Amino acid sequence: MSVNNPLDISQTFLTTLSTKMFLYYENRIPQDASLLIVSNHRSFMDAMVLMSALSSPVRFACHHYMGQVPILREIVTGQLGCFPLEENQHRQQSFFVQSQKLLQSKQMVGVFPEGADPMVKYTPANKVGEFRRGFSHLALRSQVKDLAVLPVAIASLEESNTAAFPLKLLTLFDPSEPLFNQSGWHPLVIYHRVAVLIGRPYWITSQHHNQYHGKQAKNVVAELTTHCHDEIAKLLLQGCY
Repeated sequence: MSVNNPLDISQTFLTTLSTKMFLYYENRIPQDASLLIVSNHRSFMDAMVLMSALSSPVRFACHHYMGQVPILREIVTGQLGCFPLEENQHRQQSFFVQSQKLLQSKQMVGVFPEGADPMVKYTPANKVGEFRRGFSHLALRSQVKDLAVLPVAIASLEESNTAAFPLKLLTLFDPSEPLFNQSGWHPLVIYHRVAVLIGRPYWITSQHHNQYHGKQAKNVVAELTTHCHDEIAKLLLQGCY
């Protein structure tokens, strides 16, 4: 897989769907830094939208089942360069190990801290759910030099919604995921017009590493998680006009 292949695929895909993308606050993207991209997540298009907006391949952590489903596995991991997480009992350690290696090699890593919830349940375009804190622990325990956590909001301006397939079908590939063990259909969100708004980066300093110990650790993790969540929530309200 060539370095630019995921970016080329993403841009070609958006062009094929005639998706119009608008980028705001591009000047906030740090240069010459290791970047951990944090974003909201409602559509299978999100990874491709972010790569196109950032003009760079991004290695996204994705749900375990995406590495199990034939054809989807080849597209997501082989063509787009995403890395599926392990099953529940090994998921966190798998995320830390793979992400840290990528960040140390100056590759952008992308995470969707809402998890699979907004992908399998209809979520309003201007709302962002609760964030899981794994990405904050990754950033704070990592010894990667010049690391910035960059919140990015994907604000849908015009979209189509349809039902893709029964949710219970996914239990064949990941029976450990309770979200799949319910009635209903997996929604499919296709953006026709979408705004990508770059938030204020959060730089990880030696002070943060020093605070990531004992009783202080909880506070610094909460601070980073809240910063990213609030930035994205604010930008979504601004972008979904």
